[in-house]
Amino acid sequence: MQGGAVITAEAMKSCDREPVVSQMPGEAIPEGQRSDGRYCVVNKPVPRVDAYEKVTGRAKYAADIYFPNMLYGKVLRSRYSHARILSVDTSAAEAMPGVYCVLTAKDLPGEQSWSTYLFLAGDEVRYTGDAIAMVAAETPQIAEEAIRAIKVEYEPLPGVYSIEEALAEGALQVQDYAPGNIVRNTHWPVRKGNVEEGFAKSDVIIEREYRTQYIEHAYIEPEAAVVVPNPVDGSVTVYGSLQNPFMTRRAVAVALGTQIGKVHVIQQTLGGSFGGKEEVMGLMCGRAAVMAVKTGRPVKMVNTREESFLESAKRHPFRLRYKVGATRDGKIQAFEAELVDEGGAYNSQAQFMNWRACVHTTGCYEIPNVKVDVYAVHTNKVYGGAMRGYSSPQVIFGQESLMDELAEALGMDPVELRLKNAFRPGSVTATGHKLEGQSVPLVDLIKRVLDETDFFAVRERYRKEREEAAQSTGAPEGRLRKGIGLAASFRGCGLGAESPDATGAFVAVMDDGSVLIRSGLTDNGQGLSTAHAQIVAEELGVKIEDIVYQRVDTSSIPDGGMTVASRGTFTGGRAMLGAAREVKKALFEVAARMLECDPEDLTSAEGIIFVKGDPSRSITFKEVANRAFWSGREVSKLFWFIPPDLPWDRPTGQGPAFPTYAYACVVAEVQVDMETGAVDVLKVTAGHDVGMAINPALAKGQIYGGIAMGMGMAIMEEVEFSDGDILNPNFDEYIIPTSMDVPEAKPILYESDDPVGPFRAKSLGEGAMECVAAAIANAVADATGRRIRELPLNLERVLLGKSLKRGKGGASK
Repeated sequence: MQGGAVITAEAMKSCDREPVVSQMPGEAIPEGQRSDGRYCVVNKPVPRVDAYEKVTGRAKYAADIYFPNMLYGKVLRSRYSHARILSVDTSAAEAMPGVYCVLTAKDLPGEQSWSTYLFLAGDEVRYTGDAIAMVAAETPQIAEEAIRAIKVEYEPLPGVYSIEEALAEGALQVQDYAPGNIVRNTHWPVRKGNVEEGFAKSDVIIEREYRTQYIEHAYIEPEAAVVVPNPVDGSVTVYGSLQNPFMTRRAVAVALGTQIGKVHVIQQTLGGSFGGKEEVMGLMCGRAAVMAVKTGRPVKMVNTREESFLESAKRHPFRLRYKVGATRDGKIQAFEAELVDEGGAYNSQAQFMNWRACVHTTGCYEIPNVKVDVYAVHTNKVYGGAMRGYSSPQVIFGQESLMDELAEALGMDPVELRLKNAFRPGSVTATGHKLEGQSVPLVDLIKRVLDETDFFAVRERYRKEREEAAQSTGAPEGRLRKGIGLAASFRGCGLGAESPDATGAFVAVMDDGSVLIRSGLTDNGQGLSTAHAQIVAEELGVKIEDIVYQRVDTSSIPDGGMTVASRGTFTGGRAMLGAAREVKKALFEVAARMLECDPEDLTSAEGIIFVKGDPSRSITFKEVANRAFWSGREVSKLFWFIPPDLPWDRPTGQGPAFPTYAYACVVAEVQVDMETGAVDVLKVTAGHDVGMAINPALAKGQIYGGIAMGMGMAIMEEVEFSDGDILNPNFDEYIIPTSMDVPEAKPILYESDDPVGPFRAKSLGEGAMECVAAAIANAVADATGRRIRELPLNLERVLLGKSLKRGKGGASK
C-alpha cells in the first residue's frame, strides 16, 4: 500500500460491484432490467445537490436580489390587441418625484426588436402584451403610478383571432413579412412513399380533426431580473430567473446596441420555467438594461402574475387534420396530415417546434406511405413558444385519439392495432430513419405497462360496471362511469437535426480533492446539477459530496446552447463525461508515477485510486490532486461535445432525425360524472424508456410532474380570449391541478441498452408529460362512449358533447 489509502470492503460494498469500477456506456444489459449495482454514484437516488439551500429557504431567486441605489422598472402595455399608436404623452410621468426615466421606442439605444419580438412598440401594437413605454423609479409604487400617468392615443384596428381567420382569403396581414399570415420558416413537409397508392390498398379510411388549446406555463415564480451597469467599461451584469442565459445575453446586447461580450449574465435559482422563461426574459432584461444604462443605477423588474400572463409565451394551439387508411387486418397503409399551429403576433419558436412536430406526426408506428405538412400562422394574440413537450403533447393527443378511432372503424382492439404497427428494431420511421444501432423497446414496454395495469381485466370490469349501473338505474350506463385508455409515443432525444446539438462542460480538480463543474446548460429545477455531479463523480471515482456545481455564468463558459429538448442530461451529460474522462486521464498519469504502475492499470472509487485487482496498492484522490497541482500538471478541462451530423432533406422531410429515441406508454383510468361533465382522473401509470436513470428518484419526480401537467392539459387548463384579450390572467380563473386533484401515479422506469447517451441515459423531462392528455382523452371516450376531439375535456364538452363535428369515414369499402 502507498499513500496511506485503504480501499475497504465496506467501500466496495457501497458500490455493490467488483473493484473494476469505471464502467463505460454501451455494455449490454437485458432489456427492461434495472442496472442497479453496477455503479457507485450513477443509477442511485442520491439527494439533490441543491436540496439543502432550497429546503432551508437559503436559495436566492432573482426577486430576492437587492443593490444599493436600485431602481424599479415597470412597463406600460397596450389596451388593444391591434391598434395604431397616434401619440404617447409621458410628460406627467416624467414630472413625478422619484421617477428617473420614462422611455419609449424612440429612446432605445439599440434595435427596437429582437428575434421578431419588440422591446417597445413604436407605431403599431399587435397584441395586448406589446409594451409601449417603460419607467424606472425609486419604488415599485411610484413606478406603477408613473405608468398610469402616461397617456396613449390609439386608433383601434381590426384583428385576426383564429387559425381560420388567418388563412381566410384576403385576410388582414398581421406581419408585413409574413404573406398569408404564415409564420416564416415554419412549413415542414414529410414525404414518404405514395399516399395515393397507400389509400388505394386500404380497406378502411377515416378522416378526423382535433384541436388543442392555449396553455399557460404556470410556473410558481413570475419573471424577475436585476441589471447592474458598469460606468467604467460600459458593460452590464444581469441577474435573472433565466432558462437560457446565453439567449438573454444576446437580447440585452441587441437592446443596448453593444457587443455581446459586454453583457455578463448570471443565472439565479429558477422557480420553474418549462420553456416559458425564454423570450419574455430576453425582453425584460433588455428593457431593464436600457434603463440601467440610462440612469447609471441598478434596475430591478418583477412581473406580477397578470403581467406574466399577458406577455409570456404559451403552448401553441393546434388544428390537427388527418386521413388514415388501413387493411382489414389492421396494417396502416397510408397517413396524410395537415397540422396548423397558432403562432400569435410574433414567433421565433414555431420554425423549430414544427420540425419536431413533422418528425413525430405519425407517432411510434411504421407506415409505408406518409404525407405531412406542418406550418404556423400569425394572429393578434399572445405568441406561442416553447413549453414542455415542444408540440409533441398536442400531436400525440391527435394521433393517439386517431389510433383509437381507426381501431373502432376496423372493429379491432386499439391495443392490437398499436402492437401490429409499433416500431421494432429495424423499423423505418416516417422520415426514413431506419432504427438500427439503438434500443427500440416499444413493444416490450407497452406489454409491460399492460401487465402492470392489468389493462384488459380492468377495462372489462369497468364495462360490466357500466352495464350493471344501467340495469339498476334505468339510465344509460348510470351516472358515474369509469373508463381506461392507453397512449404510446416516441420522442427524439436532444435537438437532433433541428439545430446543432453541441455544448460544453468544464471540470476542474482543486488541490484539496474537490471537483468544480460548470455546464453550458442550466439547472431549471429539473435536477440537471445533480445528474451532472453524479456523472462526474462516477467517472472520476469520487464521492458526490466532493463535487461543487456552479450555476451558469456567461463569462466563465462558452455558449452551450439553450437548455431545451430534454438535452440537459442526454447532451450536457456527454460533455460532462468527456471533460471528466480527460481530467481522469491526467490524474491517473500522476497517480501511476506515485504507485509505480501503468495508468491503464488503475481504477478509482469512493475517493481512492488503486491498482485493479490489488486494492492494497492505493492512494487517495486528494493526495493525487495535491501532487498534480504542485508538479504543475493541468487537471482541468473544458470539453466541447459535438454530435455526429444528421443529414436532413427539407423538401421531403427525410433523414435520420435524431441520434436515438425514447419510448413511452401511459395508461389512464378515469371516472366521469354524466350529470355534471366532471372528469376525475383516478390513476395514471406511466412507463418510460429511460435508457438508464442517472438518478431514479429524480426520474420518478419528472414523471410525477409530467402526470400533473398532462392532466391539466387534458381536463382543466385553457387561456381564454375575447378578440385577443386574455380573460383569465390569474389563478383565480385559470385553473391548474392542485395536490387535491393529482391522481394515484405509478411510474415505471424501463431501462434499455442504448449506446448513445452518457451511461446509456435517454431524455425524459419532456417525454414525461407527452402521452398523459392523450391517455386521459381515450379513457374518457371509453367511459362515455363518445369521442371529444378538442381539449380541454371540460364540463361543457364532456356534458354537452360540445366539440368539432365528427370527421368523415369509418365505413368499409
